[in-house]
Amino acid sequence: RQYAFPVHCHSCAGSQFARVFWCLSKNYLASKQELFAKMDDICMSSEKPGANVSRCLRNGYVHALLLYSSSLDGSIKLWDFMDGIPIKTFTVGSKLLALYALASFEDSVFVVIPKSGERDTFQLVSVKLTKAAGQDLEAKELSVVLDGVDASPKCIAFGREGEYVASVKEVNLQVYFFKRKQLNRFSVSAMKTKSGKNHFMCIACHPTEDCIATGHADGKIRLWRNFHHKKEYTFSTLHWHHDTVMDLAFSLQGSSLLSGGVESVIVLWRNESERQRDFLPRLGSAIEYISVSPDGTLCCTLHTDNSKAECVTSHLGSFTGLVVDPRTKALVLNGEPGHLQFYCLQSDQQLFSLDIVQRQYIHQAGLNQTDLVKVAFSAQGEWLATVEEREEVTDPELQLKLWFYDEETQSFKLNTRISMPHEDHITDMCFRDIDEVEDESLILVTTGSDCVFKVWVMVEDTDPEGNVSWSCDFVGSYHNYQATNCCFSEDGSLLAVSFEETVTVWDSVTWDLKCTFCYSPGKIRNICFGRLTCSKYLIGATDHGFLCCWNLLTCALEWSAYLNVVVLQPDPLSEHIAAISWLSKDSSLFVFKPNEPRPIYIQRNFCKEKIQLAVFVPREEPETIGSAKYLWLRRSQLFFLTATQELITLSTKSLEERLTPSSKQLAVEESLPVTPFSLLLGKHRRHQSQEDIDLGKLVVRNKPEQDSPAVKELLHTPAHVLPSASFLCPVFINSLLISKENPSAEEVADEVEMESEKTEADSDEERDVTEMEQEDTSPVELLGEITCKLSKSQEKELRKLRKMDYSWISAF
Repeated sequence: RQYAFPVHCHSCAGSQFARVFWCLSKNYLASKQELFAKMDDICMSSEKPGANVSRCLRNGYVHALLLYSSSLDGSIKLWDFMDGIPIKTFTVGSKLLALYALASFEDSVFVVIPKSGERDTFQLVSVKLTKAAGQDLEAKELSVVLDGVDASPKCIAFGREGEYVASVKEVNLQVYFFKRKQLNRFSVSAMKTKSGKNHFMCIACHPTEDCIATGHADGKIRLWRNFHHKKEYTFSTLHWHHDTVMDLAFSLQGSSLLSGGVESVIVLWRNESERQRDFLPRLGSAIEYISVSPDGTLCCTLHTDNSKAECVTSHLGSFTGLVVDPRTKALVLNGEPGHLQFYCLQSDQQLFSLDIVQRQYIHQAGLNQTDLVKVAFSAQGEWLATVEEREEVTDPELQLKLWFYDEETQSFKLNTRISMPHEDHITDMCFRDIDEVEDESLILVTTGSDCVFKVWVMVEDTDPEGNVSWSCDFVGSYHNYQATNCCFSEDGSLLAVSFEETVTVWDSVTWDLKCTFCYSPGKIRNICFGRLTCSKYLIGATDHGFLCCWNLLTCALEWSAYLNVVVLQPDPLSEHIAAISWLSKDSSLFVFKPNEPRPIYIQRNFCKEKIQLAVFVPREEPETIGSAKYLWLRRSQLFFLTATQELITLSTKSLEERLTPSSKQLAVEESLPVTPFSLLLGKHRRHQSQEDIDLGKLVVRNKPEQDSPAVKELLHTPAHVLPSASFLCPVFINSLLISKENPSAEEVADEVEMESEKTEADSDEERDVTEMEQEDTSPVELLGEITCKLSKSQEKELRKLRKMDYSWISAF
């Protein structure tokens, strides 16, 4: 997706005006009223006469409050980004890969689309946005500006207030001048130099001068001038990056140029000179994009590990999986290279970062780095186990570290470091999940591709201080198969270890093999024990699309289902287990209890991307849920991480309820001024409500005016983006012409009976849940067909309408 802000009214208040909107984007201003008041203050202090910015906005210059967004579905949306309201949707009809909006082209935007009939060929086209009334419009008037452009948005830039556009692809640079309708093409040598290929990678245009900056794969930056002439052009070269220049950006006035690449360093070039440059190093990972704020005081960078840097850095990685810290209830996952980040879901911010690898990360292509690949917490969060891995040509280099939580420093301290705990990759590890009353009860199990699993226990050191360390207590194997997964039962008495197509169950005291389960075909992908009332069951998923449930008491298969489960996650506070399947480019969610082969909740195709990880996060307090369908979310909240590192969760609340806390809603209601009319209205409502309760009346209130689109548009659309009164007035008047006859007693009885029948049907439907089979089911099949019979009075009214003469409408 691409976003673009058109810029207007720069002459009104200069850089101060730009600063207002940058602050606005950072939520420093709470409302449009504060924005207008702030801009009025700026304009009153401005030396330029008539510089009233808020008046400009109210009189039609509303573009500064609007945002264009484009999507691969071929639509362009116009938003009031302050209120989060979509104003218009323009359907282009082709995939939109990049979007550019310019102040000099008020009625048009520029997009990059695939060229019709050719593969991997793209065009830059101008899309004319119609001003017709309505929210859903078609934008089919396209004009090709440049052909054969790159699909990346950073390979196209507009120069000097939209006078020309420049595009780079491979070794070619083309510049198109709009007024003269002239196209100039330039190229660089395709030969491979000592430092690498000199292909174009990115482009930026000077805001006030005719200067184009291009970044290349060999680490060089070229500054092009006099490109109005095909043969008399000139360019100079800047060189600091040892590898690809990923992105470029000019400052507000163009006095400096910012560049970034794989070195994780922002280079600030001043006056186009190699001698005058500054550096901002150690930004975490390779820099993918650079953006400068409108006032030029701030710079934002986007990195290849899905992090962004302003003043702080936050990351979402998935090498270690999704783990919950039992102490803080924070989400723990990869952060900066070699670090663990503790991410608070409630405040949406990073709590702290823990350096695990404790080595300087070197950003260089082809260099084998030490990665953090596995993380596990003990039941109370007192102990943390981590696994580091570095790929070598012959054998991997592994380290298992055990960390103890120090109450004084409120952080984890390294207790034991074990080099090469396994001879091959560690595939899984887990603590025995019981309360840590005694240190002897703590056990850590690791499984490896070296066909063994190992049991690690704590032992006391011989030093006088009586410190403890960890050592291997038992090594187990099964027919020389690779060990893939492991987990403990809820009481810690049993350990399940999967060896390719077989699941083995071991006694955690004597380490005797109790039983084995096998369900061919397919290797075991995930295993977990049932909890609470379902603790006698063991669940396993194979890579051939089978979900199996074994009974530990009878040592037999209880049930199985054909389901391609990629993630299997149990809820630590209930019997529920979440299974996520992947089929036909869609992820589906199934929630079930092991004692019942039918799911209690199904959400098909809830995500178009493949879900890699999932975790149940315990809530601070159980949530009040009205629908029995979502009772499984009462004590825990389910989070997912996709392949593109997007964090997704399920919620039973509406968007407005999630954004506005209940305490804030109550505070707003209590802060309303008390007027005589409100007191009288409140007294009347309480009196009417009490009468209804005392008399046991069934009150049926019809409020069609609240469902009217015209009323909703009037009440919920900001005033500065409302259509004209001549457009809204007919719609509003027509909405008031709806018949408002009071229902008869017979109609009320029929409606109550229909509602009762619908409630019974819904309850029967919840008891009769669809079997866990992966098949395409339409919404009608899932929900069932509900047929409603008209009452006698409704049929009588319908016959009257059929007999009425509507021929007079043809005159209009």
